[in-house]
Amino acid sequence: MQIKADQQLDCKGLACPMPIVKTKKAMNEVEDGQVIEIQATDKGSIADLKAWSEGVGHQYLGTIQENGVILHYIRKSSHDTGEEKKFENTIMNDEVIDRASKGGIILDVREEAEYAFGHIEGSKSIPMGELEDRLDELNKDQEIYVICRTGTRSDLAASKLSDKGFTKVYNVLPGMASWQGEISRIDG
Repeated sequence: MQIKADQQLDCKGLACPMPIVKTKKAMNEVEDGQVIEIQATDKGSIADLKAWSEGVGHQYLGTIQENGVILHYIRKSSHDTGEEKKFENTIMNDEVIDRASKGGIILDVREEAEYAFGHIEGSKSIPMGELEDRLDELNKDQEIYVICRTGTRSDLAASKLSDKGFTKVYNVLPGMASWQGEISRIDG
C-alpha cells in the first residue's frame, strides 16, 4: 500500500541522532497539517522518531517496513503546539559511576546490539522502544541515570519516565559516544 506524503526525507544508513536532526530541519519546509515520510534503516529510529514527535507536538501517524527500509509518517502540527523541551535534570558522564554506586541505576536505552558491543558494567538495558512496556522493572524510589549514545534518546526516555511518575531521573550527557570509562561487552 502506497501512502501519500507531502515530502520524503532520506535518512537511510544514518544512526541516532541523525534521523531526528534531519527530521527537525525538514519539518521547517513542511506546512502545518502536511505529512512527511522519513525513510530510515536504523531500527532505533522507530522509538526515537515517535518519542521526538510526541515530545514536540507533531502527530506520529505510524510506521511501515518494506525491504529493510522503515518508513515513518509524521503530520506536522501548528507552530504554537509544541516547543521542543529538553529534560532539565542532567549529569555528566564522569559523575554517573559515583552517583550510581550510591544506590542508583544506570539505564541504557540504546538498542540491544549497541548495548552488547559496549556498555557500562552493571547498567540495565531497556531499549527506548520497549521502555513503556517494561516500566515495572524500574523502582520509582531509586535514582535512575538514563544513557544512550549521544544524549538524544536518553533525553526522550528521561522525559517519558518523568511523565510516568518517576521523580529521580537524570539524563546522562554526552552519552556513550564520549564515554571514557571502562566498558563491558556481551560475548556470544
